[in-house]
Amino acid sequence: MAMSGGKDDGSPMMEMNTTPLIDVMLVLLIMFIITIPVATHSIDIDLPQPNPNPPPTDVEPDKNKLIITPDDQLLWNGDPIEDGDLVNLLQQSTQINPEPELQFQPDALASYERSARVLEIIKGSGVTKFGFVGNEQYRTFGK
Repeated sequence: MAMSGGKDDGSPMMEMNTTPLIDVMLVLLIMFIITIPVATHSIDIDLPQPNPNPPPTDVEPDKNKLIITPDDQLLWNGDPIEDGDLVNLLQQSTQINPEPELQFQPDALASYERSARVLEIIKGSGVTKFGFVGNEQYRTFGK
């Protein structure tokens, strides 16, 4: 850091030294970056691991489709249901052998909060065959 005491002719320096100001601003910037909390809001879902050698099945299990409409209504295979009905239907489907696959398709305009609550209900029910469907309709690249 070079400092000058004025001009060669002996007149005082009229410019403000901004080096300390920049140093303080950089320190404050680093402190703010360190103290910002990390966004950790997430929903943990145990997705099935891929099996390199899937066992052959003779029977195609039934598939139940759960849809969340733009107005946050639940549809079970096209029929409107409530949260309590969903819990009962999920319990019934886990008792069937082989267990039917649950296909979850939230609409793009459905609220995130409603989708998160439904996912928590599904996770708590013990469903083992679960999948997201319809996501390919939201793909915008490559067109």
